[in-house]
Amino acid sequence: MTRRTAVLLITLATLGGAGTAAVFLSRGKEPAPASGRPSAITTVRRQTLAEQIKIDGNLGYGEPVPMRSGATGTVTWLPKEGATVSRGGTVVRVDDRPVVLLNGVLPLYRPLAPGTEGQDVLQFERNLSALGHGGFTVDDQYTASTAAAVRSWQKRLGLPRTGTVTTSWAIVAPGTIRIAELKARIGDPGTGALLSYTGAGPVVTVKAPAADAAWAEPGAKVSVALPGGKRVSGRVRHVGTKVTGAQGEDPTVPVTISLTGHPDTGDPHESPVEVTYTGRKRDNVLTVPVPALLALADGGYGLQVVEGGTSRYLSVHVGMFAEGRAEVSGTGLAEGMTVGMPT
Repeated sequence: MTRRTAVLLITLATLGGAGTAAVFLSRGKEPAPASGRPSAITTVRRQTLAEQIKIDGNLGYGEPVPMRSGATGTVTWLPKEGATVSRGGTVVRVDDRPVVLLNGVLPLYRPLAPGTEGQDVLQFERNLSALGHGGFTVDDQYTASTAAAVRSWQKRLGLPRTGTVTTSWAIVAPGTIRIAELKARIGDPGTGALLSYTGAGPVVTVKAPAADAAWAEPGAKVSVALPGGKRVSGRVRHVGTKVTGAQGEDPTVPVTISLTGHPDTGDPHESPVEVTYTGRKRDNVLTVPVPALLALADGGYGLQVVEGGTSRYLSVHVGMFAEGRAEVSGTGLAEGMTVGMPT
């Protein structure tokens, strides 16, 4: 079940629920005396105050994506589930010929041959160059030089040297993949859905409450508490657009988070983790526990400052609330002051 600890937003009503009391003190006047010493006290602390959202998630490889092959023939080899395949690696063999992996976002939706132009050509030529082939210009034009480099590559792969790129021997995915599940067996037709895959690296998935998912933007920095307590950094990689939720439950949005720095996550198969997003921060400010705030008769808040056996009321300005504490400032307020905690 998803658990959320929201940014602390304080209203006068909730302050009253925390045990605050109305004090007849006008703002801007001299501190007023108070009767007696409070039964509970605390101190004014100087610290960094930060708003945080905490939400439960799962460490794994993300949602599997189906992979289809356009190779005609019979499947003669398949990778093992859990294996990884990088650019130029073999995803499947059909009629004992490799279907190799290319990286990109555009599928091979047409044959690439001399005279073809477009972003799919540029994507392919970047792959060809990254695999160590040269003699052509990396651009959006498939030239005779590109075809010559492709024939050289095809010869090395044991493929017919056509100089043309088709789905019969190449397939595109965003990066290195991990085989999640095999959908076909050796002997099946090579055309169609053969397997599903995920990214090769572990990711964290969370279901963020749709009403409070403004923090979840691609690139947003978070920290992740791994099983065992180790905390690592991460970034929001993808935010789903489809809101889900059973009847009677709060709707949620799926969020995928990538871990940075290649941390040792152990076995990431559906392990529970806690994700923390830090929003606004206030450095080096004076703070008190929220229950120490007193509601003033003419609006605003104050503190009951304790000095020896006596106490007085001091009007303060209240800033950010977070972590059960409130940022406070005002004339005469200082770090280490003793203040009352109304009960």
